[in-house]
Amino acid sequence: MSGRIPDEFIDELLHRTDITEVVGARVRLKKTGANLLGLCPFHSEKTPSFTVAPAKQFYHCFGCGAHGTAIRFLMDYERMDFREAVEYLARQAGMELPAAAAAAPVPDRHARLYHVLAEAAIYYQEALRRHPASAKAVDYLKRRGLSGDIAARFALGFAPPGWDNLLKRHRDRQADLVEAGLLIERDGGRVYDRFRDRVMFPIRNRRGTVVGFGGRVLGDGEPKYLNSPETPVFHKGRELYGLYEAVQAQRNPPLLLVVEGYMDVVALAQHGVQGAVATLGTAVTPDQVSRLFRATDRVVFCFDGDRAGRQAAWRAVENSLPAMREGRSVEILLLPEGEDPDSLVRAEGAEAFLRRLERETRPLAEYSLEELADGLRLDAVDDRARLVQKAVPLVRRLPVGIYRDFYVEKLAELAHTGVGRIEQAVEQGGEGARPTAPERPPAARRPAGGGRGAAMVRRTPVRQALTLLLQRPALVAHAGPLDQLHGDLPGLDLLRQILEIARDHPDVNTAGLLQRFQGHPQEAALWRLATWELPGGDLEGEFTDCLERIRQACSSRQTSELRAELDEERDFDAAKDKLRTLMQRRRLQYLREKASRGALTDRESAELRALDEGPSQ
Repeated sequence: MSGRIPDEFIDELLHRTDITEVVGARVRLKKTGANLLGLCPFHSEKTPSFTVAPAKQFYHCFGCGAHGTAIRFLMDYERMDFREAVEYLARQAGMELPAAAAAAPVPDRHARLYHVLAEAAIYYQEALRRHPASAKAVDYLKRRGLSGDIAARFALGFAPPGWDNLLKRHRDRQADLVEAGLLIERDGGRVYDRFRDRVMFPIRNRRGTVVGFGGRVLGDGEPKYLNSPETPVFHKGRELYGLYEAVQAQRNPPLLLVVEGYMDVVALAQHGVQGAVATLGTAVTPDQVSRLFRATDRVVFCFDGDRAGRQAAWRAVENSLPAMREGRSVEILLLPEGEDPDSLVRAEGAEAFLRRLERETRPLAEYSLEELADGLRLDAVDDRARLVQKAVPLVRRLPVGIYRDFYVEKLAELAHTGVGRIEQAVEQGGEGARPTAPERPPAARRPAGGGRGAAMVRRTPVRQALTLLLQRPALVAHAGPLDQLHGDLPGLDLLRQILEIARDHPDVNTAGLLQRFQGHPQEAALWRLATWELPGGDLEGEFTDCLERIRQACSSRQTSELRAELDEERDFDAAKDKLRTLMQRRRLQYLREKASRGALTDRESAELRALDEGPSQ
């Protein structure tokens, strides 16, 4: 296993990397003030909304919400994984990974497994063309309307009948064939071919390397489809059949259509419907959703309309929620019961299937909320409350951002309540989720600054402090003690975390801070704050003022909580201690307010220092 790449190395790498060179080599950019502007490479647009900020060393699209550092850009544009992107940039910057983080060479075992899997794929392809028993496999593929070109594109093959075809060819590689899932070894030492008398579908990873197989039985045998088992190089929950072929056909496919079977993928491609991929006999996983969104920004899950298909669609919805952000789309298409994409495209043709795809798909938000509301009477208060209660867990899985805001607005509309009540239910863990009469619309929100499409979010002291700190990490030198920043103010824990990172890593820049939060639930919110325009004038004063207001708010809340405890206290000594603490906090709050006006006497200054350092804090 390779070691973890230290944060300090990433910080230095991002310091040495010029994001304008990385992005500019792949996207045409034009200078506009301090930033550069171009057409977003991650979604189709005619008016540029893709901005690269050299001072902050990141990019942000105000159209689709795509954002990131140079590392993230390479991951999304070149489809590299994190380590590959870091190693690429390190080579460009003349840096070497620390010895402890250097990637371990591919284990000999993995290399051997890839080799036998590649050889098996070639053998199965040759068998489809030349084996005496392959006529029925060829007839089956012809009956399904597949051409030789499509069979070659997907490297379709044939596993002949018999127990030891592969075993006889590679008896000297028996252990590797067993580990690769191509042979089965039973107790007692019996070894035989896993795939027999089946049409073979090689499963390729994103590099085009064969990692496993699916086999479709010829005749009435069971199981109808047989997949490779989990192996050191094949994990069903990570791979998608046809994804490699889809990306080879279109570098940036406008959509990816997720279906259930290998033949669905191949039949759609045969009829000119590109971009179909299939899960490997399992429910859609978060890893698979992540891989889909690295290739496209629109995913359509296509399932049978029966009970099993609806269950599969719901699992896909649940596992897509954490990946939803601005610019991404997940849709559901339920087919007529008893039909699958293979049968439909052969029966009605590609044009009719594509019309169905455009007209009958339902967006994730609409589909999920309608499913939750199924069987409820939304003219009844109790049922509206049940809808909110059922939907709150889904909202919590959505990352903070514009998409989540729209989802909450849609839920509030269906439940005849206000957005604030839904947000309160989400924050409270489901308590207080009972809808009542619609509340007043929230106060007008000011733009988040930074450009078109920016979220409308109120600038609280916590958000403003986060904005200043993200864009000017050196301001941490003026933060003062952090032990007073405790409480339940929204975003306060995140602010403390970033303050601690900036204090522990004095050289970190904006890109380095944001890189640490890739995949974090608050990632989208932090990127929005990083695009806000900074106020003019004294940033240090603005920052310290924000922190002081936060400390005062924390102190006021703690005082209120202590007062409530004092009112309920029955033990005299305990009540005295709490009363003393309450008086100290009131005095501290008074002195801080006076200090903020520059009106403290020397004696009061000494008192404030003593209280700040006291145990009551």
